[in-house]
Amino acid sequence: MPDSPGAKPSILFVCVHNAGRSQMAAAWLTHLAGDRVEVRSAGSNPGDQVNPAAVAAMAEVGIDISAEVPKILTVDAVKESDVCITMGCGDTCPVFPGKRYLDWKLDDPAGQGVEAVRPIRDEIKTLVKELIAEIAPAKPEATE
Repeated sequence: MPDSPGAKPSILFVCVHNAGRSQMAAAWLTHLAGDRVEVRSAGSNPGDQVNPAAVAAMAEVGIDISAEVPKILTVDAVKESDVCITMGCGDTCPVFPGKRYLDWKLDDPAGQGVEAVRPIRDEIKTLVKELIAEIAPAKPEATE
């Protein structure tokens, strides 16, 4: 995936406000893959804060995203990423040759309570696990 051997893949999650889906996806990827990947998230029109229901839903599974801040999508963020994943919101990323682009069709948690965000959180976890298996599988422990 990255051009140089040994380099870790870089993933960019994008949604409009960078306040819900993309923040949860970035947190899941960081939590599940650790330092095997580089993770970014951004939005085309970033919100003022991360969705409180997303913060609460992630806290329920032991992941703290309360300190995260929505960030603006930049051309550089796309250039520096191996995979750009939009979160079902119709956002268009700048397209560069050699990049992989995915669109995950997910409900928008904006304005929803934590009860509505839980299934979105769980669906994102499933998608992230599939992504990790493809781009950064865990290396088997060496046996002696």
